[in-house]
Order: sequence, then structure tokens, then C-alpha cells
Amino acid sequence: MRNLTFIVLLLAQAAFASPYHYIRLGHSGDAASHPTPGIALMGGGDDIDDAFRWLCRKGDGGDFLILRARGDDDYNSYVNSLCKANSVSTLIIPDRESAQDPAVAAIIRQSEVIFIAGGDQARYVNFWQGTPVQDAINAQVAAGHPIGGTSAGLAILGQFSYGSLKDKDDDKPLGSAETLNNPYHQRVTLVRDFLKVPHMGNTITDSHFVKRDRLGRTLVFLARLMQDGWSSDPRSIAVDEKSAVLVEADGGSSIVGKGRGAYFIRPTRPPKTCEGGIPLVFEAISVYHAPKNAHFSLPMWTGSGGATYTLSVVNGVVHSTQFQNSTY
Repeated sequence: MRNLTFIVLLLAQAAFASPYHYIRLGHSGDAASHPTPGIALMGGGDDIDDAFRWLCRKGDGGDFLILRARGDDDYNSYVNSLCKANSVSTLIIPDRESAQDPAVAAIIRQSEVIFIAGGDQARYVNFWQGTPVQDAINAQVAAGHPIGGTSAGLAILGQFSYGSLKDKDDDKPLGSAETLNNPYHQRVTLVRDFLKVPHMGNTITDSHFVKRDRLGRTLVFLARLMQDGWSSDPRSIAVDEKSAVLVEADGGSSIVGKGRGAYFIRPTRPPKTCEGGIPLVFEAISVYHAPKNAHFSLPMWTGSGGATYTLSVVNGVVHSTQFQNSTY
């Protein structure tokens, strides 16, 4: 009987043998801490010390966990230098097999802070959706633990996400011009309900916003959400490089960093024309631009310290009521 039990255990371990990697700095044991809710929406580019310190304070000295699908543990030393944490660790989950391993979900459930690194959000969705990893992340957030993400990690924090599905790894990022002229371009791949983060319902996020000229594609995403019946009132939080939006438990947020800040975008009516192969026509889109030190309430969808203006898209061309030579 003992031999049979041993064989069963070996088979169980073999079933979950997977190439995940877990690299930890700090104490090996758990720490007594009381994390508080918060969301750090980082736009990519240079990492922002203030945003990571804010996440660490939310974690109350507990375990800070970085999640990735590819890459290495270079965040460990960076975060460890900024934070007073029981541990700082990186968990690399590179495929669906790894995401099914109970040990992986257990590591996530023992963390106080979750931070999702950049990369390709398609991997996060394809590898983790419908697995214990997705359940564990959502359970931690539901329990009031803080979460953050940068670049691709930011892109999956809303109820809706751009799936970023590409034919091959060297495909260029999806641009604004190609989407504005064809809202049903084959690479406009939207997904929903991957993560359940407070205040992020009916919301799609985008990163590297001004730096990579992503306004047009964000407007197409919003148009598609309405046209396809996914939401009658979709919103976008688009964050520029070197900027972050720090969201408190009540939905109030502040903007930090050296970039152009964040853009809170909300259509006021459905698109007039949103069809395959035909340029987008989409009017009366409200924008609030929140630069550094500005504030914005997600529940009220109003801000201070920034500027409000309106955008429209006519035959695939974006027009602004505020800027003559630029739509940002």
C-alpha cells in the first residue's frame, strides 16, 4: 500500500511538472501583514519609483510578487531596494501547463502585493485564463490586496482588454491608422472578464499612449465595445509612458511620473459608422487629460488639475476641440 501511495504521488507530481520559475529575495516564511486595496496603472517605459513605493505601502511589509510569462527576475532587486517587504519575488508562468500547477496558484495566494510586468498581454490571456492562476489573482484582489501592472500588465487590468494576438513574434504593434480605417481589422482582438478589479468594470486600458500614438486604436476599441454590444457605456484609461495612475480603495486616483499623464476617455453616444473595411465615424467622445499631480475619481468620472475636451472621428481622422495640430 505504501508503494502504491508513493507511485500515485509521483504520478501526480509528474502531471504538474512544468517549467515555471520562482525566484525570491528576503525571508522564506510568511509575515503577518494587513494589506489595503489599491491599483497602480503604469504606462510603461521607465519604471516609476513612487508608484512602486505606493504599492509597497499598500502591502504593509508583506510579500511582493511580480508575475511574468517571459523574462527574468530583474524586478526583484529594483523593488527590494525601494520597499520594506518580507520578500520580493518573481514568478514566471510561461504556458498553460505551468498555470495548472497547484504550487503556482499557492504562491500567488500567499502574496500581499501582485504586480504584472510588461511583455505581450496575449500570453497572459492565452496562458492564464481559465486556470488556477486567474482564480488566484482574482481571489487576492477580492480579498483587498493591491495590484499593479505596467505596459502589457496594465493592459489586462480592465474588464476589457486588447488581446494583442499576433501572427508571429516580430509583428509590429497594432497602430492607430490601420484600425481607424478598418475597425474590424483582423488584429483588433478584444477579450473580456479576465481579471475582476474594483472600479475597472466597463473599462479598457492602454499603455505607451502618447509615445506610441495609440489614441486612434483606443477609440476603435471603444467603438467596437459599443458596436458589438459588449458595453453601452465603455470607458478607457490610457496612460502614457513614464506615468502612473494610483487608484485608492474609494476610486479616487492621483497621477505621478514624468510622462504626459493619463487620459480618461468616455463616449457619449454610439459610433455612427463602425464596419469592416470602412473608416470609423465616431462623435462626441469626452476626454479628461490628467497630467502629473492631477486627480481623477473613477466612480464620478470627474477630475481636477487637468483639462476636458472632446474628440470626434470623421472618416477615420481624429479631430479635437482643444488642439489644432494635435489630438493629445
